[in-house]
Amino acid sequence: MTFTGFPEAAFDFYDDLEIDNSKVFWEAHKAQYRSDVREPMTALMDELAGEFGAAKIFRPYRDVRFAKDKTPYKTHQGAFVAAAPDAPATGYYAEIAAPGFRVAGGFYQADGPRLAAVRTAIDHPRHGAGLEKILTALTADGWTLDGDRLKTAPRGWSTGHPRIELLRYRSLTPIRSYGFDPVIHTPELADRIRRDWRGLRPLVEWISEHGRT
Repeated sequence: MTFTGFPEAAFDFYDDLEIDNSKVFWEAHKAQYRSDVREPMTALMDELAGEFGAAKIFRPYRDVRFAKDKTPYKTHQGAFVAAAPDAPATGYYAEIAAPGFRVAGGFYQADGPRLAAVRTAIDHPRHGAGLEKILTALTADGWTLDGDRLKTAPRGWSTGHPRIELLRYRSLTPIRSYGFDPVIHTPELADRIRRDWRGLRPLVEWISEHGRT
């Protein structure tokens, strides 16, 4: 299947789902989800796979077993490309939802040993400075740094550490929002994402290298 862009109806679908997140609505609009959301996302990721690898297209169903929010369906469609088999939570991300389209990359979670390895690299004078340089370039290019952060210093690190702000991250995912840019509805969206993911590659490679255990 060739990617031709997302239809306007993809946003309409998520606007409506946010209002009525029910099985009744879902069953009545399942065909629209497939044709307007999932199939275009699959085609988009297939187009990018030659350079970045195969993507995981996330299921639309929420895991509500331990959640206070029991609404059954996700109000976005995400896709993720892992950077390497041994780094399943590090790579590239794309998402369409009611607020628009966005891309991201980095690492969205890390187990204890991997996070410890990342923090050890941040502490290293050369490796830590390298990460700072990468992130400075990304923010200068319009990326917004996002991720789960501790409010204080992680155990074993001083609040006076020169890179304490980086050490606080438990996940790190720079984000760029496309909003409702008309490119979303065209085949050129693949080229836009390709350029942005290439821009994230130094960060993804840094995490892949230094997050090994």
